[in-house]
Amino acid sequence: MAQQQMGNQPLIVLSEDSQRTSGEDAQSMNVQAGKAVAESVRTTLGPKGMDKMLVDSSGNVIVTNDGVTLLSEMEIDHPAADMIVEVAETQEEEVGDGTTSAVVIAGELLSQAEDLLDQDIHATTLAQGYREAAEEATAALEEIAIDVDEDDTEVLEQIAATAMTGKGAENAKDLLSRLVVEAVRAVADDDGVDTDNIKVEKVVGGSVENSELVEGVIVDKERVSDNMPYFAEDADVAIVNGDLEIKETEIDAEVNVTDPDQLEQFLEQEEAQLREMAEQIADVGADVVFVDGGIDDMAQHYLAQEGIIAVRRVKSSDQSQLARATGATPVSSVDDLSEGDLGLAGSVAQKEIAGDQRIFVEDVEDANAVTLILRGGTEHVIDEIDRAIEDSLGVVRTTVEDGKVLAGGGAPEIDVSLSLRDYADSVGGREQLAVEAFADALEVIPRTLAENAGLDPIDSLVELRSAHDGGDTGAGLDAYTGDTIDMDAEGVYEPLRVKTQAIESATEAAVMLLRIDDVIAAGDLAVSHDDDEEEMPPGGGGMGGGMGGMGGGMGGMM
Repeated sequence: MAQQQMGNQPLIVLSEDSQRTSGEDAQSMNVQAGKAVAESVRTTLGPKGMDKMLVDSSGNVIVTNDGVTLLSEMEIDHPAADMIVEVAETQEEEVGDGTTSAVVIAGELLSQAEDLLDQDIHATTLAQGYREAAEEATAALEEIAIDVDEDDTEVLEQIAATAMTGKGAENAKDLLSRLVVEAVRAVADDDGVDTDNIKVEKVVGGSVENSELVEGVIVDKERVSDNMPYFAEDADVAIVNGDLEIKETEIDAEVNVTDPDQLEQFLEQEEAQLREMAEQIADVGADVVFVDGGIDDMAQHYLAQEGIIAVRRVKSSDQSQLARATGATPVSSVDDLSEGDLGLAGSVAQKEIAGDQRIFVEDVEDANAVTLILRGGTEHVIDEIDRAIEDSLGVVRTTVEDGKVLAGGGAPEIDVSLSLRDYADSVGGREQLAVEAFADALEVIPRTLAENAGLDPIDSLVELRSAHDGGDTGAGLDAYTGDTIDMDAEGVYEPLRVKTQAIESATEAAVMLLRIDDVIAAGDLAVSHDDDEEEMPPGGGGMGGGMGGMGGGMGGMM
């Protein structure tokens, strides 16, 4: 309860149940929360990063080292911690990779700020210094960026392979990186690359080496009747949003039948309507029809008689891809279907993959939509490969759109850190300390790479700094040998936008948290969380208190 004296009577501002943390306590609590989130994913960074196993309340298991997946699956309740999670989510949406790096940098910025706060450096001064440092860091990264042509297949494949390194797909990264580059190029157009047009079909069974790219769309359905053809060549494709069934009346109605002739007439009329639907589809020349609703049994019979392949209950996302791949125009009903609405596919066939039947729509002109078939021995394996592929698609898309990359292995962070230390000399006032702290914070990436590889982080940093002082901007850490090598020569690349976005997002989150000096928990929120904590089993604890009921935890998953 907050009170303000007004005459002889106190003025009550907050309810009795509200909880308030202010001043240094609020800052310390937020910093600790942010650091805890960063520490939870830090060991997953790099080619030798470890995996985490998450088990939810239903017993479902996820094994991954993908930063945004880990943080989204954890039960994080703390509001300050949620802001750090948003850094990972923003990174994922913008570039598709670098989520762990962004969170680790944000955590280290908070850690460095904590030391300066203890030295009575004001949070506003820190925020200003961090912003200036982030702007300078972004400019420094652009200076050392390497131009890449979108037709340079070798570099694009190396970028895709770098994103997969340390994940479950690493053993087959040569094959998968080639498939990723082919997929991105297939869907690229003047507006850029829309990765939504790359469908990833996960098939449990076989090995990762059995993965393949299909220039077209695979629909996880089968034809509705065994009497329909398995295969159609040079097929005209129709897409219908609706049902091939008798429409029901909008109001309840009864039909009184007094003799068998009336019943027979009623049934014949329904049958005639269904026959007419099938004939309309056949008359416009369609060989295949994809319907997002149901198809009546009698309609199936007539479509089979016409030699038409029909597929029902097709997802809207699949219909969109079919439309893009074949050039078909979806219609709302069969009555609206015309010859101009049809698309074209070189072949439409029902095939079996790992015991399941699927419809393959292939040999489409220009392959504006493609499907990447991922194979794996178990569901957990293939899920992790899928996450690696998603990251790779993001970085290749970003590189094609921007045309700029950086050497990997911690090289950019070391180079920018040295640049910031030089820049700090020109910054007046206490902001200079914040800029130097920012430079130290960036070195958390190569230091973590060394730690996760079992190397001495101090020795590794000294060697890297020495190489960059000598002008070798591409010098990075080889996590396998511990040597400092030229990452450019080794073909270890990351898109420029991955680094700039990580720095910008991490800085914004850190500054926002540092500027908070008062945290007020609503009364009902504090009470409900207090009740939860009483029932929480041992080990399910939170992220460290300071905020009463809002300190409740990260689900015991850390």
